[in-house]
Amino acid sequence: MDHSRRRLLRHALHLLPVAALAPPASRAQTEATPGARPGRTVLTVQAAGRSAVDFDMAALERLPQRSFRTSTPWYPQPVSFTGPLLRDVLAAAGVRGRTLRAVALNDYKVDLPADDAARFDVIVARLLDGQPMPVRERGPLFIVYPFSTSAELQSEKYYSRSAWQLRRIEVD
Repeated sequence: MDHSRRRLLRHALHLLPVAALAPPASRAQTEATPGARPGRTVLTVQAAGRSAVDFDMAALERLPQRSFRTSTPWYPQPVSFTGPLLRDVLAAAGVRGRTLRAVALNDYKVDLPADDAARFDVIVARLLDGQPMPVRERGPLFIVYPFSTSAELQSEKYYSRSAWQLRRIEVD
């Protein structure tokens, strides 16, 4: 990781304590407000034996943002996703590991190799076609791979690693 990126991530991590103090949002609150209310936790990242790091939407917005347009099995046409890179979210939380378990609002869980975050520009999408995603449209957060960038990613293996209605990332 280059020096400027490290400095930017350190700055973003410095801003996180405000988010860490916010109580978790209830499912009803998240459904009522597509982007979730400021100060409400929308994502918790926790590694074994470490304290959890909570992000509100503003903390995720302060991280460097990436956008891409891709075809997916869930939308009839290609769509644009915007959000921080998964590797930047993990770095901001100060965690490393071999396996990530993505947990959705409904407690659905999927495991993905942490190496995917380094190999691919996987994002924690917070916008779909430039708009916040309500829960009923797979939001407010969605782990998305840039499927259209390679034939390798256009497979059930990687489609199954995407997690919508993301609420928590557990790192082992």
